[in-house]
Amino acid sequence: MTHPNLNRASPVLQRFGIMLDLIQLARQMQGISAHLTQEAEAARRRVQIAQTLMAQAQTRQAELVAALQDWRDRVPFAVAEPIEPLESRIAIAPAPEAHTVFATDGSQISPSHHEIAYCYLLNVGRVVLHYGQSRYPQIDSHPEVIYRPEELYVSRQWGIGTEEWMGYRRTVAEAEALAGLGAERVHKGTELTESSVPQLALTDGSLIYWFLEELPTAARDRILPPILAAWEQLRQARIPLVGYVSASRSGEALNFLRLQSCPHTAPDCLSHCPDRLEKAPCQVFSPLRDVALWNTALEPGQRGPLWRSSAGILDQYGAHQVYFCYLHVGSEIARVEMPGWVATDATYRDAALGMVLTQVQKGYGYPVTLAEAHNQAVVRGGDRTRFFALLEREMIRAGLTNVGTSYKEARKRSSIA
Repeated sequence: MTHPNLNRASPVLQRFGIMLDLIQLARQMQGISAHLTQEAEAARRRVQIAQTLMAQAQTRQAELVAALQDWRDRVPFAVAEPIEPLESRIAIAPAPEAHTVFATDGSQISPSHHEIAYCYLLNVGRVVLHYGQSRYPQIDSHPEVIYRPEELYVSRQWGIGTEEWMGYRRTVAEAEALAGLGAERVHKGTELTESSVPQLALTDGSLIYWFLEELPTAARDRILPPILAAWEQLRQARIPLVGYVSASRSGEALNFLRLQSCPHTAPDCLSHCPDRLEKAPCQVFSPLRDVALWNTALEPGQRGPLWRSSAGILDQYGAHQVYFCYLHVGSEIARVEMPGWVATDATYRDAALGMVLTQVQKGYGYPVTLAEAHNQAVVRGGDRTRFFALLEREMIRAGLTNVGTSYKEARKRSSIA
């Protein structure tokens, strides 16, 4: 039966169609409860299968790792390698009272042919929070306007759109801003003894830039080297770097269990399953994600074993190979990624994980520095309007005529909605 209020709306709104058609939506929602129940039961069964395989793999871990190393070039999917025993459950101590965490995040105003000029704006939010030191936080943002044709259109030679390329440029800007904050901390540390205080450089999202695998070499060389140079600055400054991945959809760690479920004597996928890689006999828990399994295995404040990622792009990372672990932060199972120089140094690693855990607690479920960096970076509607107003003023001052938005953009801004 349709609820009598679903079709009630202002005659004016009905006339102009400015509303969500709840009647059509309600019809499409019928049966969704039963579907979700079935999905939950299927997910539970997949977790049970993964738990069984994990218990079996724990007794054969060395053998499975050796097989992965011998046959890695014949396995066409990403399989992370466990560096610690699979049964590892390690409690993370909270950060000491005195510590410093800094983070960056970025956003942009996309280019549009309907605006007064075709250009775009990158804005990187920067946040430094000091704890137990009686020091003021640093909260600001750094904007950059991109307008020169050689910068706007350089990506077209590789078949990459301007807006897509802008996203890659933003990734570089975030990494360089993070390294810049680290350099500032080192410089000030000579006078403020800041070097004795644990520090953490925190970034939102994965340190593995999967998108680079699909880019031409010339395009990749414009993006990856400056990022790795920024990471090297942090390494030289002895500041651990961590990528915090919320709601991770990765299955790298679970893919290691596919070696256990493989029915063949060797995981030579390209020979045994060349035509059914997506439905191979080892794939018995798809589409389960790593976090679903570790949600059943970890207690709040615990981390699982350390893993080394095998993503193909990491061949280009040199000394900055990426490791990760899953950490129960209370609100979720977070994937925490670190370069090798952090992950393999117990002092760096433990201090970094302790500060990550404390950040989530202070942020009520999400690292507070990342949330604040996002708030500083985001370009809201009013900011966009002011940006183009400033641009218009400069163009008029320079003597340009016919300055204005397209009729389409002007009409959208004056819509009755």
